[in-house]
Amino acid sequence: MDEAYLIQQAKDGDVYAYNTLVLHYQDSVYNVAYRVMGEPAAAADATQEAFISAYKALRRFRGGNFKAWLMRIVTNACYDELRRRKRRPQSSLDEIVDEFESSPLLISENSPGPEEHWQQRELVEAIQHCLDDLPDDQRTAAVLCDVEGYDYNEIADIMSTSLGTVKSRISRARAKLRDCLQSMAELLPVEYRLGNEGM
Repeated sequence: MDEAYLIQQAKDGDVYAYNTLVLHYQDSVYNVAYRVMGEPAAAADATQEAFISAYKALRRFRGGNFKAWLMRIVTNACYDELRRRKRRPQSSLDEIVDEFESSPLLISENSPGPEEHWQQRELVEAIQHCLDDLPDDQRTAAVLCDVEGYDYNEIADIMSTSLGTVKSRISRARAKLRDCLQSMAELLPVEYRLGNEGM
């Protein structure tokens, strides 16, 4: 994919070129939004909002890391939605039920057994619960680093902050995640519980 060419074509009004960029980056953008928001529907909304905002702002993109530029837009879209939710709290119980009912288990020869599946699900839910409890800036930094694999400099660029601030946010996020998961140890499958060694 010739990214620079597609960006220039999109700037010139070629919707097909922009759609090609969207298809290339949509999974990465959605993954970040999902980990920050913690809900598939909210992540999908933030992803859509990010790509619409990026299209409107494309003429202002002056080169550099396009993916990092997109990630900055999606994290801002997530922050905007999280701020709206804090002003207007809402129950997510219906969303959880709807999500569970709309996600039937796909069974194949390589699928984990029921017990292993539920253990993995419990672990994922515990991690997401602990992520959700982090302050927005720490959660975003942790997701970008530990889930998406960005280095500290890239995260500083995405989050429009200093390298030292990024390191501090990630360090604090990891400590809070560790403490949160340890406090939930009895809910986790035995093989996922943290031992006392090294503590």
